[in-house]
Amino acid sequence: MKAAFRSTYGSPDVLQIRETDKPIPGDNDVLIRVVAATVNRTDCGILWGKPFIIRFFTGLFTPALSITGTDFAGQIEAVGKNVTAFKVGDRVWGFQDNGLASHAQYMTLAADKAITTIPDQFTYEQAAASPEGAHYAYNFINKVDLKPGQRVLVNGATGAIGSAAVQLLKYFGAEVTAVCNTKNLALVKSLGADRVIDYMTEDFTKDRQQYHFVFDTVGKSSFGQCKPLLLPGGIYSSSELGPNWENIYLPLTTALAGQLPGRQGTKKVLFPIPSDIKRSLTLLNRLMEQKQFKPVIDRTYPLEDIAEAYRFVASGQKTGNVVIRM
Repeated sequence: MKAAFRSTYGSPDVLQIRETDKPIPGDNDVLIRVVAATVNRTDCGILWGKPFIIRFFTGLFTPALSITGTDFAGQIEAVGKNVTAFKVGDRVWGFQDNGLASHAQYMTLAADKAITTIPDQFTYEQAAASPEGAHYAYNFINKVDLKPGQRVLVNGATGAIGSAAVQLLKYFGAEVTAVCNTKNLALVKSLGADRVIDYMTEDFTKDRQQYHFVFDTVGKSSFGQCKPLLLPGGIYSSSELGPNWENIYLPLTTALAGQLPGRQGTKKVLFPIPSDIKRSLTLLNRLMEQKQFKPVIDRTYPLEDIAEAYRFVASGQKTGNVVIRM
C-alpha cells in the first residue's frame, strides 16, 4: 500500500509517499481500507511537533508514528476473531487526536476505539471531514452550562472547529453571532448563525452586544480583548494557549477570583481540553442522521499531493476542511 511517511518533526518537506506492507489486524482490531482523511490543525501540530507540549503525546524527540493522519473514513476489509461490533463491508469513520496513521491506503484500529459507522446519506469525504472540528467544537460547549437562548459569539466561524461550533450551538438552542471574512458571510448564515460580523470591515472586539460565552475557535484573540464582550459571569474560551500561555493559568485565577465575596459576576476563562472522542462521535452521528450537521469542505487532494495540502492548511486560508482522497 501507499502511505505518507516522515521520520522527524518538521515542515511538509519531511513527508514522503512510500510503498509499505498492508497492516495485519490483531484479534481485537479491524482492517480498514481508507477512502478519505483530512489534513487538519491537529495534523499540522503533530507534523511540526509544535507547540512542544504536543510531543508528550506524539513522541518527545521523534514521532511515535511514522505515518501521519488523525482521522479517516473507509470500509472494513477484515475483522479480528474477537470483534463483534463490526463486520466486513461496514462503512466506518473515526478520529484520534494523537495519531492514527490514517494517511495511508489501509490502517488497523482496535474496535473499541473512537470508530463508528457512517450514516447512509454521507459520503466518505463528508464523514472524514466531520470528526476533528466537531469534536473540538463540542468540547467548547460541554465545558459550560449552556442554556437555550443564551448568546454566544464564535470567532473563526469558517474553520473546521468554528463551522462545527455554529451548527452544534444552534442544535443546543443558543443565539449565535459568528465572526468570519467577507467571502464567507453567506456560508456562515447557511450554517445557522443568527448574526454575522465581517472581521475585514469591523473589529468584533468592539461589538456593543454582550454575550454569555465567547468561543475563539482559531485562537487569534485574548481574554483581555474579549472581556468587554462578556456579560457578568460570562466565559471566554480559546482553542489556543494564548499570549504567554495565559489560557492555562487564567482558568484557575479567574475561578478563584469568582469565589471571593462580592465577586459572583467575575468573568472567567475556561480552556476546552478535549476528551471523550467516542461521546463526540456518538452525538455527531445522531445529528448527521437527523440532517442537522454537515461539514464544510474547502478542497480535496490526492494522497500524492499531501505535502501541498499541509502547506495550504498551514497558510490559514482554508474554509472548513481539506480532504485527502486515497
